[in-house]
Order: sequence, then C-alpha cells, then structure tokens
Amino acid sequence: MREITARTVVVGSGCAGLNAADTLAALGEESLLLVTEDMNAGTSRNTGSDKQTYYKLSLSGDEGDSVGALASDLHYPDVNGDTALCEAAASARCFFKLCALGVPFPTNEYGEYVGYQTDHDVRRRATSVGPLTSKLMTEALERSVRSRHVPILDHAFAARVVTGQEGVAALDVYLPEEKQMMRIRCANLILCTGGPAHIYQDRVYPESHHGMSGLAFAAGAQGANLDCWQYGLASVGFRWNLSGSYQQALPRYISVDAEGVEREFLADALGEDAALNNTFLKGYQWPFDESRLAGSSQVDVLVKRENDAGRTVYLDYLHNPRGYGPERLSSEARGYLDQCGALLDTPIARLAAINQPAIELYRSHGIDLTQERLEIRVCAQHHNGGIAVDAHWQTSVPGLYVCGEAAGTFGRKRPGGTALNATQAGSLRAAQHAFHNGRRVSNGLWSHTAMLLPVGDAAAFRRDMTRVAAFQRDVMGMERLKTAVERALSQPQAAEPDQADFMDRLLLNDLLLTQREVLSAMLYAQQEERNAVGVLMTGQGVSRRVPARPMPERDLWFEHVWKKFREEQHG
Repeated sequence: MREITARTVVVGSGCAGLNAADTLAALGEESLLLVTEDMNAGTSRNTGSDKQTYYKLSLSGDEGDSVGALASDLHYPDVNGDTALCEAAASARCFFKLCALGVPFPTNEYGEYVGYQTDHDVRRRATSVGPLTSKLMTEALERSVRSRHVPILDHAFAARVVTGQEGVAALDVYLPEEKQMMRIRCANLILCTGGPAHIYQDRVYPESHHGMSGLAFAAGAQGANLDCWQYGLASVGFRWNLSGSYQQALPRYISVDAEGVEREFLADALGEDAALNNTFLKGYQWPFDESRLAGSSQVDVLVKRENDAGRTVYLDYLHNPRGYGPERLSSEARGYLDQCGALLDTPIARLAAINQPAIELYRSHGIDLTQERLEIRVCAQHHNGGIAVDAHWQTSVPGLYVCGEAAGTFGRKRPGGTALNATQAGSLRAAQHAFHNGRRVSNGLWSHTAMLLPVGDAAAFRRDMTRVAAFQRDVMGMERLKTAVERALSQPQAAEPDQADFMDRLLLNDLLLTQREVLSAMLYAQQEERNAVGVLMTGQGVSRRVPARPMPERDLWFEHVWKKFREEQHG
C-alpha cells in the first residue's frame, strides 16, 4: 500500500465537503486534500424538490429575529444547545458567502432577501433559488475550491479510518480504477459523506448517493438521535420529492393490483372530501408526522398499506380524483388555487398553472406527466440524526469531524431547509477548528492490516429495513433484523482490493455497521416512555438517552469579546 500525507483531509464533494475545503484553503491550510468517490455524485448535486429551501436568519421585513431566537427554535429537547447556537450564529455569514459566490437567492427591489415560512418554524426565514438550490450551491463552491487550487483525489473510496492513541492517524482509500488501496496519513479528517441512504430500499436520495456513516462508527464515534428520520412521498422511477405543487394540483391517487384492477384508495378510506383536502395539505405537510395521523399523514399510511398488499401506487395527473369540484375544497385549498389561476379542469392543467417547470423536470428524465402515471412510494428522505459532534463538529475521536447530514445536529422537529444551513455552518466550524487545533501528522508506524469484510445480500438487508424500520416500525421485526446484522458483522472474511466484489463488500460493511446502530436506537426509542426528552446516544449497538447540552451562557459585552478575539488571533 502506497502512502501520501496531508495534514487535513476532507471526504465528500457536496455542499459541506466543498465548503470545508474552501474555508481551509482560505485560512491558509497548505497541506490539504479533498477526497471524493465521484465529484459529480451525491445528494447536494443530484437532488431537489418543488422549492428546495435554505433556512437562515430572517433578512427582510419588519418581523423581529435574532441569533438567540433562531438558536432557541433549533434547540429542541433532542438538539444540543451549543450546536444550535453555532448554526444560528454562522447563518448569515454563510448565506452571504454563497450570495457572493454567485448563488442567485432572490431579493426585492430594495435588496431584502425575502423569506417564507417552512415546516416546524414560526418565522419567514426560508429562501430558495428553485428546485435545485443545493446543486447551485455545490457548483458555486466547487468553482471557489478550484480557483484556490485545492488538490482533489477523485474516484477514491474512503474505506477505513486509522486511529491511534492521539486520535485520527490516517485514512485508507480504495482506488477502483487501479484496484489498489492507498493510505493518506493525516492529523485531521472531516467526513462530509451525507446521510446513510443505502440502509433503505425505498429512498428518495439519488442513486449516486449512499453515505458512509459506518466509517465513523468503526473508528469509535457515537451516534446521536439515529432513530430520527424524515420520510415522505416520492417517485421511484426518477427519485424526487412529491411535495408542494405536485400535491396542490390535486392528482388522483390510485393503486393497481396484479390483475390490473384500479382503486381510488384514498377516497375509499377517507371519503371524497377528506381525500381531496388531505392531498392538498401534503403540499405543505409533505414529511410523515405522527402528530398528523388524523390528517394529512393518513395519506402516507394508506400508500404504504397498498404497497404492503402487493399493489402498485400511482399519481394520475390526467384525471380528477373522485368527487373533485372547487365547491368541495377547503377555503385554504380553493383560495390557493384561485390565487394561482389554477381552478382548472384537470390535475395536469392545475399543475401547469402553478408550476410548469415541475412538469418539465420529469419530462427531462423521460417521464411525461401529460401522458403517463407516476409510480410512488413512501421513501426515506433525510436523516435527522447522525454522528454525535461537539460545538466544533468534532466527534469523540480527536481529529475526526463530521459535517452536513452525516452529523447528528438536527433532531426530530427539524425546520425545513435547516440541512442546507447546517452544511455551511458545520463545515465552517470544523474547518476553523481543524486549522487551529495544533494537531500534527503522526510519524508512528501503522500496520497495513488486511481488510476483513462481511459477505451477504445487501439488497435483502435494505428490503428488510424498509419493511420493519421505516416510518412504521415493527419491534419484533427490528430485533430479528438486528440479530441478522450482528451475525453478518461477526463473520467477516478476508478481502483483497483486486477481487471483483471488493467494492460491494466495502459498501455492505458500511451498511451493516450503520444499520446496527440505527436499529439499536430505534428499538431503544420504541421501549421508552412517549416523548422522552434528551439526545439518544448510540455506540457499538447500545443506546442511552442523555440530557441535551444546554444553550451556552455567553459574554456579549463587546470590549470583552474584542480583547479575547485579539488574543486568539495573535496567539
């Protein structure tokens, strides 16, 4: 195994990884390397929604807002106060950096960044550049990274974190084109690998994204709130969230059995009026939420029930749902469609009036909503838990940082769009700390041990995870799956980089390591009292609930802060 050295290594080329690398380069880190499996892969660059949201401090209007208010809203009972405060404090700074890099967030004629209210929030903090906000962010950050001449190791798969008594010592990567391993000696490792998408079969994450949380778990890092996920309706041919306009246009929900028999199952189960109005509400209330089980989240449950019965579920934009008529809509739904000029005769006409690009998006991926139905499922969309980190996004392993969706800083009631702010704030904090922490690359001799990897059917583990441990959870099923996962992990076999299945086994190992921790957290949460308070910590398949770290007491007297800041700047 050949070796190279870089004091700080960033893994991942999405919004978080690129911002970490860009920040380190701007600070003056001369020994820096960005490692990515594929520069053009990942969720940041290849996903979106009806109106992909960036959540930040309010920057318009007359409503009051502050760092403290934003931090308080982020600091739910299962979110640590220090990370919430850091995300709030860095919000405006990170947002304006993106604006300066050319991300076209809209302003009014006076320069205000006008916002809107998103789910789980009380203020109009959200903004958007359209359905591909994170893609434009990623492209802008990549331009900056390349302009700073940051070294990039593309087509390299992070396979193993090497640790010693002082924490991180190296990263072993697999080079698929060469079928070889390479060791990168480093003092700091910033993992920005996204949510662990590959543990589920039904997921809206793009096919180019799988996540690598197992890297951190194998290195000894703990998980936080791993039971907390966001699930929602999505198309499966082309993976895309079906929120916003896709629901407000009031399509027809149908299921088709093996004999081709169609049913409008929402109307059958809920009645025609309730089916219409709950469909409209899914536009605003897209994620499954158990508090809405009497309302819009019934739609998710009923879709899953049809799938479990072996029926295929579709959205049909060509025909109205049974009983449709403007007079049968709620005042909210009717008023919205009227304002949009969308009180029209068919769902596809209504969708075109509300959001014509929503139709064009699917057409660009070979799906014509004016001619065909859209197959859907309830899919995993976002992990609200992740690897536990401190206020510098450092894990319990010295020198190992985790940023973006892979970090466990969100909690159960994550405001929509928080994830994009977190990619920027967390990677800023990690880069600053890594640059100043004084860690040096170790000169120790670390053995190049062979990889011992499990063997098994990854697709079967993913199917079982979707079946028993998604938005509906089966305790006995999860216990059986966890036992199977642990059995597979306990029987690894030697693997060589030149074997045809080496990459598949690396992914399987990561999948199993992550499933073990997630299942542990889910089983613990199922056995707790309802609405238990605190952060659910998990490591090595064992979970426990601990109090969330409080909001820090902070000194806001300018002269004190200025003096401390100058002392830190000058050593």
